[in-house]
Amino acid sequence: MEEVFQKLTERLLQKNSRLSVARARTWVELLWEDFETTYAKAGHDYRGKELTEKMVTQLIESYGSNLHEFAARNPKYKHLLDDSNDLTH
Repeated sequence: MEEVFQKLTERLLQKNSRLSVARARTWVELLWEDFETTYAKAGHDYRGKELTEKMVTQLIESYGSNLHEFAARNPKYKHLLDDSNDLTH
């Protein structure tokens, strides 16, 4: 699983250079968890990490370049995505 998260984090960093490594990893984990939770709440059977990886990859491709703007508009997640103390990559 670590390899998958690392690969997704690297892809997100390619799409968005404004994120630190730590924030990109946080985003990957949040997107992963959110997809699996939403999918389960919708009543779907678990289809494995491959589906989740595919969906997170699609989200990164579609929205990765703008993810840093999300926290500024959504106070619920701001504390999770505050990168003021992070080192940049």
